[in-house]
Amino acid sequence: MSKKNCGHYSGIGGQAVLEGVMMKNKDEYAVSVRKPDGNIETKKEKYTGILSGSKLTKLPFIRGVFNFIDSLVLGMQTLTYSASFYEEEDARETKTDQMLDKVSKGNGEKLLMGLTVAFSIVLAVAIFIALPYGISLLFHSYIRNASLLAILEGIVRLAIFLSYVALIAGMKDIRRVYQYHGAEHKCINCLEKGRPLTVKDAMRSSRLHKRCGTSFLLFVMLISIILFMFIRVENPGLRLVVRILLIPVIAGISYEIIRLAGRSDNIFINLISKPGMWLQKLTTREPDESMIEVAIASVEAVFDWKAYLKEEFGYEVDESWMDDGGRTETALEEDGVAEAEAGEPILQ
Repeated sequence: MSKKNCGHYSGIGGQAVLEGVMMKNKDEYAVSVRKPDGNIETKKEKYTGILSGSKLTKLPFIRGVFNFIDSLVLGMQTLTYSASFYEEEDARETKTDQMLDKVSKGNGEKLLMGLTVAFSIVLAVAIFIALPYGISLLFHSYIRNASLLAILEGIVRLAIFLSYVALIAGMKDIRRVYQYHGAEHKCINCLEKGRPLTVKDAMRSSRLHKRCGTSFLLFVMLISIILFMFIRVENPGLRLVVRILLIPVIAGISYEIIRLAGRSDNIFINLISKPGMWLQKLTTREPDESMIEVAIASVEAVFDWKAYLKEEFGYEVDESWMDDGGRTETALEEDGVAEAEAGEPILQ
């Protein structure tokens, strides 16, 4: 497969926030929000991570754990920032806010964010690890085979996860967030397919992407089934402890698979990426053009996409090729940049 006919890794990733999109490129991130007055506000900052400069963050299977934690922390920060544009004007500082500021010496917001992330992790462990395990124990008298019990536990865990995804996907308020999630994917797909980052070309791109966090979580569920089948402990209480201790291992393996998927176009990787991309049809929605504009603003704040297209695809973006926000088919064909058909999925 020629270089111009396969997907190209851009290195950028992001997340949907309230009425906006966050994009991250290396240590820089930008969050763009469509404010109530209709204007786009963009904030650009640096986020180096919890262990900046440590060699641990570069070691395979270990780096995924820190990357996951960093994603949670940064995601919470940007979500809080986007929500600030829609807070009530008469919102006042509460006694709880004052107490947290006093305890943390003025860092009440950071302390609250840390507690929120910690609580989210504990809640996730309780729902997706402890609960399925507890349900599987109810069948211990009927199923003596440890491997079958592990498979049953995994099926329950997967069912809870899919039910959760389907439930929140049906919520009206979440739908717009999922539309911005789709806008984020469309912009990245647009660039990685060699198209200039315009509203028209982004709208034509797929809203599904192999490096999505939805796919990561699905891999976590599936890999946990495999590991729990082969790692056996007789004591029920100790077995639960082992499952919790294995969470970083599972996250590390899942991260490496997602990382490889973003850099590879071989048949096997595309095949195992399919379930996650199917699931993204629930966690993404087709955005409108105004949402694409917000996502583009976020990308352009941290990523020189014109230089990327020149380096990866060998052509320079000429403004004269633009037609109502997008390049014409003729101009693209003359450059030899292969166009994927509109629709889902483009990344195959």
